[in-house]
Amino acid sequence: MKLSKDIIIVDRIESNFAICEQEDKVIKIDMKCINGMPKDGDILIKKDSFYYIDEELTNNRKAVVDDLMKGMWE
Repeated sequence: MKLSKDIIIVDRIESNFAICEQEDKVIKIDMKCINGMPKDGDILIKKDSFYYIDEELTNNRKAVVDDLMKGMWE
């Protein structure tokens, strides 16, 4: 799945940083710059100098992944 340069996906949380994927690179975001407490797989959108969790995009992405995974382990 090709990502928009505006979409950032949280890969994991390490200490006080969110390790994220943006397009073809990995970026490290200080948790102080994120509004809320992101979880693995959440999608962040940057507005001004802060990042916000986009619940709608996150839920849509999770639904697509769940749909792709159906039948993989049966």
